[in-house]
Amino acid sequence: MPALGRPVAAAILTLTTLLGYAPQPAVADRAVGVPPRVLRDVVPGPIRWKDCPEDERVQCGLMRVPVDWTAPFGPQIDVQLARRPAADPARRIGVLMVNPGGPGVSAVNLALDHDFFGSGVSSRFDIVGLDPRGVGRSAPILCDQKLVDAKPSPLYGSEAEFRKAEDYNRRLAADCAGRSGPVYGYADTISVARDMEAVRMALGEERISFFGASYGTLLGQLYAERYPGRIRALALDSVMDHSAGVDAFLDQTADAVQSAFDQFVAWCARDDRCVLRGRDIRVMWAELLRRSAAGQLVNPYDPPSRIGTWELMSAAFSAFYDPQWYSFAHYLKEAYDPAPTPVGRRAVPRLVDLTPHSFPAVFCQDWSLPVGGFTGYRDRLRALAGRAPQMRASPLALTAVSGCLGRAAAPVNPQRPIPRAAGPVLVVNSRYDPATAYPWAQQVARQLGPSARLLTYQGWGHVAYRHSTCVSATVDRYLTELTLPAEGASCPAVEPKPFGVG
Repeated sequence: MPALGRPVAAAILTLTTLLGYAPQPAVADRAVGVPPRVLRDVVPGPIRWKDCPEDERVQCGLMRVPVDWTAPFGPQIDVQLARRPAADPARRIGVLMVNPGGPGVSAVNLALDHDFFGSGVSSRFDIVGLDPRGVGRSAPILCDQKLVDAKPSPLYGSEAEFRKAEDYNRRLAADCAGRSGPVYGYADTISVARDMEAVRMALGEERISFFGASYGTLLGQLYAERYPGRIRALALDSVMDHSAGVDAFLDQTADAVQSAFDQFVAWCARDDRCVLRGRDIRVMWAELLRRSAAGQLVNPYDPPSRIGTWELMSAAFSAFYDPQWYSFAHYLKEAYDPAPTPVGRRAVPRLVDLTPHSFPAVFCQDWSLPVGGFTGYRDRLRALAGRAPQMRASPLALTAVSGCLGRAAAPVNPQRPIPRAAGPVLVVNSRYDPATAYPWAQQVARQLGPSARLLTYQGWGHVAYRHSTCVSATVDRYLTELTLPAEGASCPAVEPKPFGVG
């Protein structure tokens, strides 16, 4: 996650997440879309392995797969994966496939990371990361950097702004498709699940285990739905519910990020090291929102540039990810009581004019979230501001919904409830996750049925595995021994530490 000291405008573009859900939406709240693609099973080609250039202890491989699995003998792309062999081959259990989410985050990089999983997992599994098609090293979706940076704020105040956003989305989609080739139209997560099955077959494994975080939990759910007999263990951390309609999607994420803001305020009142302790943060925040709306708020870490309401909301959302409460308190203090503005700096020329940008291509093929035109969108923004008086809405949720406006193609993988699990599944979520709302994890666990168990981390931040040794130990035990925690199990909150403190 980008540090708060860097420009905040692009903060939400690299977050590894998705969103939230209400307990049981009405039928009218369910998205209606086309049936998912029917994908054919064919014998995969071999994986071409070699030592990874970043780390010779890890093997990197390329595998050729069809762009369109419904036409398996049509155009092909190469997807890349990495395999870190089990450190203790004599006690090897099998393959653990991993996906860190996004959409747009590299699973190859997670396989290369020797510190994420504990020794109990890394010693007994070959950890395999497959970069999803369109992401990382797998036929990446590329777009014009200037066009990506020109994305308008989704806080549309008029019909004209709403129409301009629809036009922007169409121009961005055309640009990315033109630069990326046919993979752009086949980046849905069902196609990635089929790629994942091709990898399993090529590895010669009867069954695999899977750890997915954030958007990676959707991949795990869809793979287990299509190939229930091929899953040994399924661990889902920071969970998405792929049955939420637009109102549940927006409402629950607004609740989640507002709750994260409230937790930040409560922390500052109890921690002597909070630089805002004793001050009314809600009053300060209201003034910062007022200045941002008036174009008067100077970015304290990038003066004399100004930041608007959208950038301020995004900075808060990013800060709640770890969470980065200490640095965010400093950020608010310096924004509220700014130092004298220095002379403007010379702009740095852009050296690269293309950027990976797979998020809308993937998301808009996986979700149908119609808002009913500008009027429906405006009414929802007003309702969300009532639910979340400080945060107003989830920046990530608005980015996702607004990024699909005006797109002509219907999603090929629209929402639907996930079927009951065939075997034991571990579902994990932070109680105060700002991105994947806790009710979403509850709902997914109910959909998966009695074979699933929900582990609640009673703390803060996104991806609970990296925030709590209690959580990571429980996940590791499940992956290695298939032992689920007791019904209603939870792990205590771990107080965040200042940046740089171990």
